[in-house]
Amino acid sequence: MDNTKRENFGSKLGIIMATAGSALGLGNIYRFPCEAGANGGAAFLIVYLAIALLIGTPLMMAEFIIGRRSRSNPIGAFRKLDKTSAEGGKARKSPFTLVGYLGVLSAFLILAFYTTVAGWTLGYLGKSIAGHFGGQDLAGIQQQFSDFTSHPWLPLVCQGAFLLLTAVVVMRGVKDGIERWSKILMPLLLVIMVVLCIKSLTLSGANEGLRFFLKPDFSKIDAGVLISALGQCFFSLSIGMGALITYGSYIDKNDNMLSSAVSVTLADTLVAVLAGIVIFPAAFSFGIQPEAGASLAFTTLPMVFQQMTGGYFFCLIFFLLLVIATLTSTISLLEVIVAALSEELHLSRTRAAIIGTVGTAIIGVLATLSFRPGSPLHIGGTTVFDLLDHATAMYLMPIGGLLIVLFVGWRMKRADVMDEMTNGKWKENSGKMKEGCTTAAPRRHSTFHSQLSTLIYLIIRYLAPVAIAIIFISQLLK
Repeated sequence: MDNTKRENFGSKLGIIMATAGSALGLGNIYRFPCEAGANGGAAFLIVYLAIALLIGTPLMMAEFIIGRRSRSNPIGAFRKLDKTSAEGGKARKSPFTLVGYLGVLSAFLILAFYTTVAGWTLGYLGKSIAGHFGGQDLAGIQQQFSDFTSHPWLPLVCQGAFLLLTAVVVMRGVKDGIERWSKILMPLLLVIMVVLCIKSLTLSGANEGLRFFLKPDFSKIDAGVLISALGQCFFSLSIGMGALITYGSYIDKNDNMLSSAVSVTLADTLVAVLAGIVIFPAAFSFGIQPEAGASLAFTTLPMVFQQMTGGYFFCLIFFLLLVIATLTSTISLLEVIVAALSEELHLSRTRAAIIGTVGTAIIGVLATLSFRPGSPLHIGGTTVFDLLDHATAMYLMPIGGLLIVLFVGWRMKRADVMDEMTNGKWKENSGKMKEGCTTAAPRRHSTFHSQLSTLIYLIIRYLAPVAIAIIFISQLLK
């Protein structure tokens, strides 16, 4: 593919909506609120926001820099940015190209098992429309979930439909597909969340749940909570899976990446907080202690909704919310694969999307079938789904993220990194100073931006590798 003809996002809003959509997913809906509730409530939120801005945003910037500087997919990006020469001037392959392959592999495996849950959200949206939860107690709803996940073909149909929907959006391209649909889906997601928040806050006894979620308990803040916040930040912002590099390659040279990255971080945190405001007041008002994981989204909350006035409607829009949050994530994951296939193998976007969809479907089917009772798709008593989840979350993403910040902080030229962060002003100002300008005028208009970019560069170079190493080691020791 001729990268001079590559598509760009058409607007800054498009960048923010698409990237925030990539970051948002099921983890924001139930994982973040439960992490906060178990680790000091609002105290955790404060710690998380500080870490997200101080470490998460620089990590996002590192991937944006690689993507926009190279104007390429993750594989081509490292190959272009790390050109080395052997004796005689002959080019040789960069070992960092393997980092690009690692990112694409991560996206592929995550998409494969994530579409299993995506299929569940679609199936449960259908159940909500049909009113299957009406009059059911918790045991009955739990049995419905068990029956659905072990059904011989229904989860596969839902998974296939979700993958097809994702492929259709990605086939349309960056502007007409990803950006356009992100601009529709993200505002819709926020509207749905606000509606659910209002309903949840009007329930009797909602204050207890809100207090559980938002009352700060700083006594719980310890090293373990800091590591949890770091891990949640890494998980929430889609670090180390190639999506941010790919989306970064579509950012126009004139767009301010720093403001976009901060906006995405804040939007991601806002949605997670809104999810907590939806979940905890509703759960506590009906005397249910919320739990993390699929049991919260697919068993506990459907029962809660059935006990409230207008429960049918609110259950329906909750699962519509899950479908939208999941779709924005699957779009970004498939785009990583499509960008790599189309550029590395010189395929059309449509053909690359078909190949990527079929490939992930094959692995995804195995993940879905592994939930069936007595399934042979268990390795050491663990489902294929859990194996893929474990491999990507514990190994591929942290290792990929670590290698990315090491590449940007230690392998790339500092002038190139700073030039991307300051939209070309760094080299421009440096050039003027070399020409003999003795005043601060060349930098006066962007002094703060340059200083902030320098701070981010230092975080990428020194602090981020340490933070990622801490996450990686702590997960290995669990």
